[in-house]
Amino acid sequence: MTGSGQRSKHMDWKLEGSAQETESHVLQEQEIIPEDTGEDGISESFRLLQIDVECEHQKRETLPAGSATWCSKNVQRKQRNWEKIVAAKKSKRKQEKERRKANRVENSGICPQHSKRFLRSLTKEKLSEAKHSGPRLCIDLSMTHHMSKKELSRLAGQIRRLYGSNRKAGRPFWIYLTGFSADSPLYEECLRMNDGFSSYLLDVTEEDCFSLFPLETLVYLTPDSEDALEDVDMNKVYILGGLVDESIQKKVTFQKAREHSVMTARLPIQEYMVRRQNGKNYHSEILAINQVFDILSTYFETQNWPEALKKGVSSRKGYVLQNSME
Repeated sequence: MTGSGQRSKHMDWKLEGSAQETESHVLQEQEIIPEDTGEDGISESFRLLQIDVECEHQKRETLPAGSATWCSKNVQRKQRNWEKIVAAKKSKRKQEKERRKANRVENSGICPQHSKRFLRSLTKEKLSEAKHSGPRLCIDLSMTHHMSKKELSRLAGQIRRLYGSNRKAGRPFWIYLTGFSADSPLYEECLRMNDGFSSYLLDVTEEDCFSLFPLETLVYLTPDSEDALEDVDMNKVYILGGLVDESIQKKVTFQKAREHSVMTARLPIQEYMVRRQNGKNYHSEILAINQVFDILSTYFETQNWPEALKKGVSSRKGYVLQNSME
C-alpha cells in the first residue's frame, strides 16, 4: 500500500511538473516578438509555428483534459497574432513600394519600370552628349578667396543644386568650374557637403574662364548689364559669377567682365516682370547661381521666357509676371 501510494504520488508529481513545464514553455513562446525578416522570414515563422502546433498536439495527448484545452486555445491565439503581424507587414511593404515608385516617377519624369542602373546610364549619356553638342555654362570661381566660411558653404550648396537640376534636364548644359583649385577651402567644402562631388560629370580646372575660351565667345551674365539676354546661343559660353556676397558689393562681376572686354547680359526680368508692392519695399534681380541656371535651362527647353522666369524668380524678390498682377 505504501509503495503503491508512493508510485501514485510520484506519477502525479511528474504529470504536474510536465504541465508546468508546458505552460512555462508556451508563455515564453508568447513573449517572443518576431523580427521583420521579409517574406522568407515570415514563411519560416509559419513553418516553426506549424511544428510548434504539432508539438503542442503531441504533448496534449499526455496531459489532463483541462491542460490540453488550455494549450490548444493558447496555440490558436498565437496563430491569430501571427496572422495579424504578417498582414500588417505585407501592407506596410506594399505601401513603401508604392511610395518609392511614385517618388521615382516624380523625380525623374521617366517611366517607373526603368531600373536605377538604366537611369544612371541614361543621365551619363545625356551629359556626355552635352559635352560635345550642348550649350556651355561656366561658373567663375576665381573670386572665392575673400569669402567667409558661411558664404563658401552657401556657394557649395548652390553648386550642388545647379548640378542636380542639370542632371534632370531633358537638354542639359555642359558645365565648367573654372578658377577652381583642388586645395582651396571651397573645394573642401564641396567635398564635405556634396555626396559624390568628385564624380560629377563636368570639367574642373584651375584655369581662368577668360583664358580658357576665346573672348568673343563669352557672355558674362550679370544683373548690372544694360543688355537683356534674348536667346541661348549654342556658339556662346555663358558665365555665372560664383560669388556669394552677404555684404552685397555692387557690380563686382560686371566690372570683371569689362576688364576683360567681354560681352555682358542680364536676364530679361524687366521685360517680362513687374515690381510688386510689399511691406519691405524690397525688389532685387540678384539671384543665386542655381536660380539663374534654372531659368536658362527652362528657357532652353521651352523657348518661353515667362515660364522660365517664373521658375527661377521667387515672389520674395519682389517681382511677378506682368499678367499675374491683380
